[in-house]
Amino acid sequence: MCPKYEAAADILGKKWTGRIIRVLLGGPKRFKEIKEQIPEMSDKMLTDRMKELESQNIINRNVYPEMPVRIEYDLTDKGRELQPVIESIQKWGEEWM
Repeated sequence: MCPKYEAAADILGKKWTGRIIRVLLGGPKRFKEIKEQIPEMSDKMLTDRMKELESQNIINRNVYPEMPVRIEYDLTDKGRELQPVIESIQKWGEEWM
């Protein structure tokens, strides 16, 4: 099997990752906003997944030096390239699930 396919499948196959990316396709969000759209995910799991996606250069963590500090997450170009993949999964799910 192709190692690049395996790496991509490993990232996207992790629980919650696809949902996080789908939420961020709607534009930049704060942690709380992401959590509100995926309420069944724990804060720790969201934190872990966000760190993983950031380390893979799929999302950006933007810190705004305001009072109080505002942190937003958004997709990088690499992350936005996943839009057709996420949409295909959505379409397949609507047809077959």
